[in-house]
Amino acid sequence: MDDASHIVAVDEVPTDSTLLVTLREGFDEKEVVLVRQDDDVVAWRNYCPHWTDVRLDKGSGAEFRDEELVCTRHGAIFEADSGECSHGPCEGAYLEAVDVAVEGGEVYLTDDDYEFDHIGPKSDRDLSSGRIGFGGN
Repeated sequence: MDDASHIVAVDEVPTDSTLLVTLREGFDEKEVVLVRQDDDVVAWRNYCPHWTDVRLDKGSGAEFRDEELVCTRHGAIFEADSGECSHGPCEGAYLEAVDVAVEGGEVYLTDDDYEFDHIGPKSDRDLSSGRIGFGGN
């Protein structure tokens, strides 16, 4: 693994929440949540498949209960290891996976569709809580 694909040390990924990172897909920024599973880490795109504009992690860690991610908008529950929705309006749907690998206690991006940009939310993120935007003319 090389420095360009390095994201973070495994120990920096919380065991009871998520770590929000931003990746690049061409010119677009994409948010991803890292989820720790003992000494392993999985990564999911940071949105609920029920409403793709609803973020699981709004910047301070996603709701996490009994090794499951919770969408706080409608209570959808996702298995942290598989990304499958086990309860809620999108039951049976899956979170979109992003390929990462752990080597020597470090997390690396292995998904060729993305490049690591930074830890934290994307820069153009809308912090409003509503689904309707008011852009004006």
